[in-house]
Amino acid sequence: MTEADSKPARRSIGATRNPDSQAAILAAAEAVLVENGLGGFSIEAVARRARAGKPTIYRWWPSQAALLLDVYHSQKRINFIFPDKGNVREDLRAYLSGLMQTWREGASGELFRSVVAKAQGEPAALAALSAYMAVRRSQSGRIIEKAQARGEVRPDVQPELITEILSSFAWGRLLTERLDVSDAEIDAVVDAVLCGIVTKPAA
Repeated sequence: MTEADSKPARRSIGATRNPDSQAAILAAAEAVLVENGLGGFSIEAVARRARAGKPTIYRWWPSQAALLLDVYHSQKRINFIFPDKGNVREDLRAYLSGLMQTWREGASGELFRSVVAKAQGEPAALAALSAYMAVRRSQSGRIIEKAQARGEVRPDVQPELITEILSSFAWGRLLTERLDVSDAEIDAVVDAVLCGIVTKPAA
């Protein structure tokens, strides 16, 4: 009998998440993914490691992708903060640079790649990813909204579209394992978004 088997199972408190059980399940999910990879990830393995019941996990997370996204978000929340430097260029630069750094360090990048991979063939995973990204677009779009309030950005610009362009660059680098982006590349991407790429017509 292992040490984990000898310990009593954690008890849930119904639909309300028990903070200790939630933390144990998230930690177990991260450990299972890191040790076994996406192919060896299962709710059964997480339940065993966390000493939690499968019904509890499925009640709180209706799919593997939902659980993985919660693990990912808990890591990202620690390592990534939306910037507010009072200048749109510096805010966007810090946003993109911080996102790339978060994905480079630790297991965050691998976690997100795993969710994206599952979303390609599983409707439940796609739904979870789409819902998560809708929230993140709204959050990151506030960078542009604040810049509009300061008069730095035209009022007709769509805030979420601008930050989605930046995050799309980051996604491409993440999915092709090219996360070592230089400061010069970050500056070039941000400047292209802010200034455009066409020359001004002659007066």
